[in-house]
Amino acid sequence: MDKSGTAGERDGVPRLIPVRMLNEFAYCPRLCFIEWVQGDFVDSADTVEGRYRHRRVDKEKGQASEDAFESFHSSSVYLSGVETGVIARIDLLEGRDGKVVPVDYKRGRIPDVPDGAYEPERVQVCAQGLLLRENGYTCNEGVLYFTGSKKRVVVSFDEELVARTRELIAELRVMAEKGNVPPPLVDSPKCYRCSLVGVCLPDEVNTLRSEVARVRNLYPGRDDFYPVYAVGHGFSIRSKGERIQISRDEEVVQSVPFREVSQLSVYGNSYLSLHTMKKLMGLGVPVCFFSYGGWFQGVSIGNVSKNVELRIRQYQTAFDPMQSLELAKQFVSGKIRNCRTLVRRNDDEVGRKVLGRFSRLVKRVEAADTVEVLLGLEGAAAQLYFSRFNSMLKEDHGFLFDGRNRRPPKDPVNAVLSYIYGVLVKELFVTLLAVGFDPYLGFFHRPRYGRPALALDLMEEFRPIIADSVMLRLFNSGQVKVDDFIYTGLGVSIKPKAKKKLLSVYERRMSMKVRHPVFGYSVSYRRILEVQARLLSRVLSGEIESYPAFVTR
Repeated sequence: MDKSGTAGERDGVPRLIPVRMLNEFAYCPRLCFIEWVQGDFVDSADTVEGRYRHRRVDKEKGQASEDAFESFHSSSVYLSGVETGVIARIDLLEGRDGKVVPVDYKRGRIPDVPDGAYEPERVQVCAQGLLLRENGYTCNEGVLYFTGSKKRVVVSFDEELVARTRELIAELRVMAEKGNVPPPLVDSPKCYRCSLVGVCLPDEVNTLRSEVARVRNLYPGRDDFYPVYAVGHGFSIRSKGERIQISRDEEVVQSVPFREVSQLSVYGNSYLSLHTMKKLMGLGVPVCFFSYGGWFQGVSIGNVSKNVELRIRQYQTAFDPMQSLELAKQFVSGKIRNCRTLVRRNDDEVGRKVLGRFSRLVKRVEAADTVEVLLGLEGAAAQLYFSRFNSMLKEDHGFLFDGRNRRPPKDPVNAVLSYIYGVLVKELFVTLLAVGFDPYLGFFHRPRYGRPALALDLMEEFRPIIADSVMLRLFNSGQVKVDDFIYTGLGVSIKPKAKKKLLSVYERRMSMKVRHPVFGYSVSYRRILEVQARLLSRVLSGEIESYPAFVTR
């Protein structure tokens, strides 16, 4: 992978453009901007395979005759050129009689096009040739080696290709200096195999900007990875080859391949080896820590998103009262509408009068002109919503709900709600970190020491349809019983076995596919959390005007 510094200029010297990014820019300017300027990257099967194909040439080595200028053969050669304005790691460099030829390895087969290769690949190897010329070599052609065909394509550095290469270098530099993300491609077939399609959201952004009528399902509805939980005291979490192994009292209770883990959640006091921690961090897998009672305490993660621009915009928006209010209104409106839906689905006794009150509160929220008014309306909606909880709980299981209480919860229903809310806020905390946000600075929930305000903001619309729905499923299906709880004079806590049931139902909910009301495709709730977080980032970047809350029907 090409190396370079930070965006813009450093000590008055223009930033050198990685040659690989020139390839991306020729293919899709938006892809280049997201990956290079914003620092977002996501592996796909293609990128993993590409690294595997490069594994031999990625090791620096070389062979030369007594006169190195007569004949040499070197791999993984780093070069930079201020005049050309690029930096590159050349896969393979062949030289003879004072002339050199850069060889660039490409996965796949030779495309059936007139020049033997597409423009992005031809431009990339041409830029390497210009770099070699600047460093004193004679270079008139390059080679593209396609590993799928095991054949070479010779690329001649004629005047037309050289001019096009220099033109793209100049355009890329202007794009980076302006700092404005290019618009997404419209209905392009290029999006299907792009690893960053879940970051870019081309069809989603175009739909919200009314520039496309259909949204393609461009990525899998569910992740192939899944969370791993260690619930309780005394676990030992270690690496065993390529697997993460959880043991207690020298007995292995769970063993999972590292490559299948999306996150590790540790509840209570357990031992986590440093080697395992470093391996998870290297894979980008977050490790979330909770108290035994379920309070989210923090997260350990490798290099988080490099998108400094997004965090700057987040801070600017958070300190703008009107912009913050507009976002907060969408969060609260989405929450109330989803509360109404959950009540309508689960409360057989609810009448039109109650449902009408929910609808009127939504309209008043949308018209709120101060955050104080919004807080009052959100409180009124919560009071109305929780007043219907007993009607949503089946009476034959013996559980009653007498209002929301916590710290500590006074009854089993509140104990379960608090526990699930802690799990859900962790989910959004990790998602926001991955997107590039600061989870502690919100727009509705104001900053307070230790409170993940933005995670709580985004959680509002998902409380009813994820957390509260899980609670109702647990109680109404009889999966939790009275003896699953510990009753003390201070409050109620959940027994370890019941916590595992709770997390199991929660994970089934998160993996459940649901139809997105705006875009029409079906994806898991966990995937929807990421989509919503990325849409929020697109609002802050100015690409879309308002945040579309996720509202189920």
